[in-house]
Amino acid sequence: MNLSQAYFVPDIHHQVEPSCSCQHQEHGLEKPARQWSPASDDTIDSWTAVSSSPRTQFRLPLVATPQSNSACQTNDGDGKTSSVCIFAHCLIPGRGEPIYNAAVGISVDTGSITFVGPQSGLPRPLASVPRVSVRYLMPGLWDCHAHFIGTVNVDFPDMVLTHPATLGAAITRGLHQTLMAGITSVRDVGSYATEVAPLVERGIILGPSIFGAGGAIGITGGSCDACTLPSDYVYSRQGTSGNNPWPGVSALVLADGVDECRTAVRQQIRRGARCIKVVATGGVLSTQDDPKYRQYSDAELAALIDEATLQGRSVAVHAHGKDGIMAAVKAGAHTIEHGSYIDDEAAELMAEKGVTLVATRHVIEAGLKNLDKLNPPTAKKMVNIAESHLNAYKTAVRRGVKIALGTDIAASDPASDTAHGKNGHEVAYAVKAGLTPLQAIEAGTINSAETLGALAPRKGLIQKGWDADLIALEEDPLDNVHLFGSPENIKYVWKGGLLVKSPQGQLLWPTPS
Repeated sequence: MNLSQAYFVPDIHHQVEPSCSCQHQEHGLEKPARQWSPASDDTIDSWTAVSSSPRTQFRLPLVATPQSNSACQTNDGDGKTSSVCIFAHCLIPGRGEPIYNAAVGISVDTGSITFVGPQSGLPRPLASVPRVSVRYLMPGLWDCHAHFIGTVNVDFPDMVLTHPATLGAAITRGLHQTLMAGITSVRDVGSYATEVAPLVERGIILGPSIFGAGGAIGITGGSCDACTLPSDYVYSRQGTSGNNPWPGVSALVLADGVDECRTAVRQQIRRGARCIKVVATGGVLSTQDDPKYRQYSDAELAALIDEATLQGRSVAVHAHGKDGIMAAVKAGAHTIEHGSYIDDEAAELMAEKGVTLVATRHVIEAGLKNLDKLNPPTAKKMVNIAESHLNAYKTAVRRGVKIALGTDIAASDPASDTAHGKNGHEVAYAVKAGLTPLQAIEAGTINSAETLGALAPRKGLIQKGWDADLIALEEDPLDNVHLFGSPENIKYVWKGGLLVKSPQGQLLWPTPS
C-alpha cells in the first residue's frame, strides 16, 4: 500500500480540492511551519496530502519545510510523495537505549525505513520532504498470542457452529481495532486469520500483519474439542480426516496418534501457516479438562514439532502444567504459551534451551474481573491458576527466560475486557512480573517477532531497511507503561510506511494494490 491507496476519515472542517497543488497558502500554511521542539506544546502545523484520485483523500499532520515550496513533491517529480520524515523527541528503537532528538526517514514506495539517526545528521534528500514531529516514537507493538475467531464470546460450540461469513465480518472489525491500538503485527495461534492474512497484505482490508498458525492442534476430548457437541459432528468440522469435507481447516483441529499429528501440521502449512500451535495440556476456557495435565504423548509431541521444523515453522506450545511444559521444551518447542506452573526447574530448562515464554497475563487479569460472565468450570479454573501463573511469570523473568508478549484476546464483543484493541495492557503486566519498562517494550516488539524463528519478518525494530511499522505517543511510555492499555494514547500509527492513524483521523479502508 502507498499514500494514494487509502480511504481516510478526514477532518470534516478542512475541505480540499481533489488535486495536488502544493502551494503553502492553498493548504492553510501562510507562514513558515514551526518545527516542534521538546520544550514547546505548540500544535503542529498541518499539510494536507491529496492523492490523484478524487475519492481518496486524507489529511496528514506534516510539517512543510521552509527549504521547499513543494512539500509534497520529491525526487520523482510527478506530484507523489515518495519519502516522508519523522522527527522524534525520544526514539525507543525496540532493542537498545532510547535516542533523543532523532529522525527517521521512510520510503513510501517500499514501506521501509531509509534513515535512523540524529536530526542534525539528516541526509539532504530528506530535508525537503513532508515531515511530522512527535514526542515518543517506537516500533509498532506485537501481540504474539492472538485469536481472531470472529465469535462474540469465546465459546467453543459457537466457533464450530457460526457461519463463516459472520466470522469473517467480525474478524475484519477486530483487525481494525487492533491496528488502531498500535498493534501492527500479530501471531495468531488458532483461528481463521491465516486465511485473512493475504487480504491484509494485498491492501483489501486494513489490519496488522498476520503471521498465523492456522488452527490450534489438540487431542480428542482435550482443550481443542467442543465437547458439548456430538463427536461425529465435531469431527465433521474439526477432524483431520474422515467425514470432514475440509480436513484440518478449522480454528481448532483434532489430531490423535503420530500419523494424524504429522498430517495436521501439513494441513496447517497448506493453509498458509507461518508457525504451528500445539495444545499440550488442559486449558482454562475448555470445560472438561485440567490445566495441570498433559494431553499429548512424547511420541506425538515429537512428531508435531519435527514435522513443523522440517518446513521451517516455529512451534508454539500451549502448556499450563509443569509436566507438559517440560515435555514440550525437551521435544524442541520454540515458545511456551501461558506457562502457569513454571517453577525454577522448568524456567532453568527453558533458559538453557532458549525457549521463549508468552505468558498471556491480560486474559487472566480480565477474567478475574469478570468471573460472573464465565461459565462455572472456567471461572473456577481461572481463580485456581491466577496466583500460580503470576508467580510462574515472575520466576521465568528472574531466571532469565526470554519473554515475548501475547494476550490470548479472542472476543469480538467491543464491551468485553478481552476485546480486540485492548492488547496493550499486556505491557504493564510484563512490568508487574519483573521486567523494566524498556525490557517490556522489547518483549512486545522485537522479541515477539523473533518467536517466528527463521520466518521472522523485519518488523519490531526501528532500523534502516526494516519495515516502517511505527507508533507514536504524546506521553513517555517508559514513565507510564499503562498508556498502552488505552488506544487513544496511541496518537500515530504507521503500517508499512502508510500513516493509518493520526490526531486528524483514522484510515478505514485501503484500496487493492
